[in-house]
Amino acid sequence: MGRKILLAHDHVPGIQGYEVYRKQGGYNSVEKAIKTMSPEAVVEEVKKSGLRGRGGAGFPTGMKWSFLAKPEGVPRYIVCNADESEPGTFKDRYLMSRIPHILVEGMITSSFALGVNTAYIYIRGEYFYIVNILEKAIEEAYANGWLGKNILGSGYNLDLYVQVGAGAYICGEETALLESLEGKRGNPRIKPPFPAIAGLYGCPTVVNNVETLAAVPFIVNEGGDAYANVGIGKSAGTKLISASGHINKPGVYEIEMGITVEDFIYSEEYCGGISNGKKLKAVVAGGSSVPILPADKILNLANGEKRLMSYESLADGGFGGGTMLGSGGFIVMDEDTSIVENLFTFARFYHHESCGQCSPCREGTAWMEKILHKMIDGHATLEDIDLLWEIQAKIEGNTICPLGDAAAWPVASAIRHFRGEFEEYVKNPKAINKVTRMAV
Repeated sequence: MGRKILLAHDHVPGIQGYEVYRKQGGYNSVEKAIKTMSPEAVVEEVKKSGLRGRGGAGFPTGMKWSFLAKPEGVPRYIVCNADESEPGTFKDRYLMSRIPHILVEGMITSSFALGVNTAYIYIRGEYFYIVNILEKAIEEAYANGWLGKNILGSGYNLDLYVQVGAGAYICGEETALLESLEGKRGNPRIKPPFPAIAGLYGCPTVVNNVETLAAVPFIVNEGGDAYANVGIGKSAGTKLISASGHINKPGVYEIEMGITVEDFIYSEEYCGGISNGKKLKAVVAGGSSVPILPADKILNLANGEKRLMSYESLADGGFGGGTMLGSGGFIVMDEDTSIVENLFTFARFYHHESCGQCSPCREGTAWMEKILHKMIDGHATLEDIDLLWEIQAKIEGNTICPLGDAAAWPVASAIRHFRGEFEEYVKNPKAINKVTRMAV
């Protein structure tokens, strides 16, 4: 069994409540940080841990914290990004609903480290039922002296609030999230300035994912080196993976970074293999916004090499094709999956969720959806495949926020690895329509 850090106690009866969580060592990191450490020392431990942002980008958390400006007399904020809208990703939902206090504890310890006195959890609208769970946990933290004025008699004050979004994928982008939190339309901001300089209400702000903040208590309690010793290389620690698709055991798994992708799919400890005895066709490793990875880039690689569940290994194009670990939304597709139909589902989503601020994204996502719809209906030509390729190339890198890239990368990788399937939809649409093709 792999090391468990975040989910070590997720099946303890009553762990959702304060008393049980406290008995399992809950809030020890707050006590240790406030009573025995300086804010700078906490930041240093997070740097040593090698913890990287678990929301998708994988940027070093300690480095991000160190960028936070500290002008005299200006408030600082920390915002938890709980707007988990990436298709295929549901690990934050599980963590917040099962162990809400681990997030609250992580928010308090992180706020102390950054000199923050007001913090927010921004949660997606569809998770409204979790709001009650979080607010109860926050009330319990206030009642037991972990939040409010003069925490543990230290003179440190902190208030924590939950803000519900309205169900917009674009608000998962940190600056769009901040705009929404301020009561504005959730459009991404042009950067620079970055939130660390001018974030919420124009003040220095750190935005971190749920999973990232939930890892902070372990790092403070056990030390940054203890966390860095789990995982592999620059992919330190553990990662929550949302596993779905054609597997025998879908669910949320906490893995040590560095296990092989093959083991994750086929091991009984994790996904338990492909359902119905089918063969693997492709994997979306980090949520819908990352490139699709075909089976031949995962299994039976040259020289006995193995693709690993790590930031570096999944991104390594040396295997003939790379992708990203992203948010850990791991979608498995079996041999009967239609890549074209699955891609259409993704394209329709990104067209719908584009904020419309950038014309390459606004117009390009619409055209990609139209062409893929035309292909599925059996009216496309071979030139449409090339047009699809040209459109995605014109979107990538030409937008204010990464939504444009997120829409383009699946299209580019699908054509690159499965062009023959696109051509089959063009050349033999009647045969395609006679076969039951499953889109994940």
